[in-house]
Amino acid sequence: MEKKRLFKIMNRAERDLIINYAEEIRSRYAVTVIKNPEKSLAMIKMREPVKQGLFYIGEVIITDAVVSIGNAKGRAAAIGDDYDKTLSMAIIDAACNCGCFTHEEELYALEKEQQKQIEKENTLFMKTKVDFHSMDSEA
Repeated sequence: MEKKRLFKIMNRAERDLIINYAEEIRSRYAVTVIKNPEKSLAMIKMREPVKQGLFYIGEVIITDAVVSIGNAKGRAAAIGDDYDKTLSMAIIDAACNCGCFTHEEELYALEKEQQKQIEKENTLFMKTKVDFHSMDSEA
């Protein structure tokens, strides 16, 4: 599974589900924690809509961790300070890197559920959207 896709799914997933997957991996493989989860700051980059220029809107607290399973390393960084979930995400990443992660199909199903929820929320937001172009034509 592509890393970007994997981490989108894991970031949106319930904390307990990710921790359970990691505990299952830990019960079968020797996991070495290279870097314990710790807080740091990361800059948030945004694109300005008119000239399409990039700028930094501010900083956000993130938690990052690094683990290994055999020769395969796993890294994770997540917004917030949930040490257990971030460490679990790193363990899952290492398991994917060494080819021993067995829950990919479940993550694909979870991704579909997450996408349905996002579409539902977007539909609710679209009801409140103001169309300024139609307001200009009234003048």
